Formats: sequence, C-alpha cells, structure tokens
Amino acid sequence: MNEMIHKMEQHVSVRKYKEESIPKDVVERMVQAAQHAASSHFVQAYSVIYVTDQDLKVKLAELSGNRHVKDCAAFFVCCADLKRLEIACEKHGTEIKHEGVEDFIVATVDASLFAQNLALAAESLGYGICYIGGIRNNPREVSELLHLPDKVYPVFGMTVGVPDEDHGVKPRLPVAAILHENGYDEKKYDELLNEYDETMSAYYKERSSNQKNVTWTESMSSFMSKEKRMHMKEFLSEKGFNKK
Repeated sequence: MNEMIHKMEQHVSVRKYKEESIPKDVVERMVQAAQHAASSHFVQAYSVIYVTDQDLKVKLAELSGNRHVKDCAAFFVCCADLKRLEIACEKHGTEIKHEGVEDFIVATVDASLFAQNLALAAESLGYGICYIGGIRNNPREVSELLHLPDKVYPVFGMTVGVPDEDHGVKPRLPVAAILHENGYDEKKYDELLNEYDETMSAYYKERSSNQKNVTWTESMSSFMSKEKRMHMKEFLSEKGFNKK
C-alpha cells in the first residue's frame, strides 16, 4: 500500500507532548490543507479557533477535563458555523433558513471532515493529535471564552504536538464488521464480535500502560448504558441549531 494509507493505519491518540512549538506558518499550512475537505454544496460551514493564549488553554483544559490541552503545542477548537452563511445571505437581502436538523447535520459533518483533514496534515508532518470531545462537557462556558456567536457551536477540540509517548496502534473492528455489501447484515455480528472481544481482551492485558481485564463489548455495554451530555439538546437550541 502507499505511504498515505500506511500513515492512516498508524494513527494513535497522543496525550503527552514534548515542549516543542509548532511554527505559525506550519499551523497555517495545515489549516489550509484541511480546508480542502469535501463540503456539502460547498457551504464550508465550519470555523476553527486556534488557541495560543496559555491562560485560555488552562481554562479549556479544566472545562474539558483533559489536562494535556494546556501542555500541547497547538490547540484547536473545531466549530460548526452557520454565522458566516447568515452574513452571506444578508449581503443579498435574504434570510437564512437554518433551524432544521439538516443544516445542523451539514455543519457538524463539515466541521468533522475539516478536522480529520487537519489531523492527517498534522500526522503527515510527524505530529501527534488527540480529539477532545470533552469540549462539550461545558459548551456554554467554552462558547463564552471563545466568543462564539449564535449559529456557531464547538463540536470538539484537537491537541497537536510532538509526541512524547510511544504506544501501539489499537486494533480496530474487523473490516467485515463494518463493510456491508448490497445491504446491512447484522447476522454476522455474533461471530465477529466474539472474535473482536478476544483480540481486544488480549490487547488490553498486554499493552504497556492502563492494562485492564475487559472485552470490547463489555466496555461498550457499560459506556452506552449511561446518559451522556444531556445538556447538549438545550444548548444547541439556544445556539440556533436543531429547533425543527
């Protein structure tokens, strides 16, 4: 396989970084490359906040519950953004129709595609990254700190820096578990999930840190049986998203 595919298959979440900065021109080049992600109807409904102020990084680390936010070389908050489109509409005397679920989905997907391109750009340059979903733990406070207006919400953060840890790639589900040909087939899951449980059980026991005795389905059953960030529905409505 080619170098790009090899790089994609080597992805790991990096939470410990060396005290090395990333030149601003490199940051701008990574962002520029990330902008070439696909975008529905070319709306480009995303923005990214590049956080350089250390005090602000410390506050965001506390709000997200991720201490490595304050220690990384570069921290980004990727946002779904309909505000810029609203301004575009105003330039032509039209009113944006943004309150439906579809526009919320489009903006969220656009932000996610941009972010994954940003991750690939960073990793291609030898940096490590980690997505920070904890940004949604306290979205109102994050929005206030970053001056996010209505019609803009923080989807997740991303830490970037020179890795100061080296741990193995976590095994993914078998391709057969996620690749369905000509229609969805749930009958294959019993066998495939049993196989994957064996793989992940061995991985969790043998990895270099945070060893545990658990299977993937056990871990997921515990995680998925709990309510998560129930404040998000009200928050998104306050921001002007997903009202209809």
